[in-house]
Amino acid sequence: MTSSQRRPWVVGVSGASGTPYAAAVLRALLHAGEPVDLVVSRAARLTVLDETGHPFRDAAAEEDLRRWLARGADGTPDAYDVDVSGVRHWAAGDLAAGPSSGSYPTRGMLVVPASTACVAGVALGLSKDLLQRTASVTLKERRPLVVTVRETPLTGQTLRHLVTLDDAGAVVLPASPAFYAGVRDAQDLVDFVAGRVLDAAGVPHKLYRRWRGELGGGREVTRDASPPPDGR
Repeated sequence: MTSSQRRPWVVGVSGASGTPYAAAVLRALLHAGEPVDLVVSRAARLTVLDETGHPFRDAAAEEDLRRWLARGADGTPDAYDVDVSGVRHWAAGDLAAGPSSGSYPTRGMLVVPASTACVAGVALGLSKDLLQRTASVTLKERRPLVVTVRETPLTGQTLRHLVTLDDAGAVVLPASPAFYAGVRDAQDLVDFVAGRVLDAAGVPHKLYRRWRGELGGGREVTRDASPPPDGR
């Protein structure tokens, strides 16, 4: 694929807890053959370090991303083998980056997870960093924007900001795992949320068992996650 043909999904990772959600979405996008532009906020770097024990650095973005995506939700290292060559990383402070302009072609943006500060910044149009700027551009260009808010409880101010985003055309998708799909471990809960994000974006996946209108399906032990860790 030439650079002129490339139309990536932009994945924005803000500073809310929930880096396994971002990792699952990124893995599934790459597994589906989708190119990705990645923006990790400064606050998110602290969260990645806190939740994984490893840094995420501009100067070593490919190496750090590979290690991050290889990690399972339960903390198991090297649970996944992921080719990250389809990811283009942009520094959060680079307001001259490609995704900062509406003329830069993208398919849309997925903010996973979205902190309340990020939600407020996008709703108010602050564009204080590349993540917020790209989200604003996505809205003004009428491209899909999925905001996976990860906070509880929510204040009235944040709820109003979320309504503003909904009115602007974004999909507000709380990180709320379900249990009917059959849950064996933390990865199943993470994959359900990641799968719903991809559903909202229209990206095919097999991250969770879909509801079939039959009770008792949650007792089935199945996982056809995308991609499977180490072949299992």
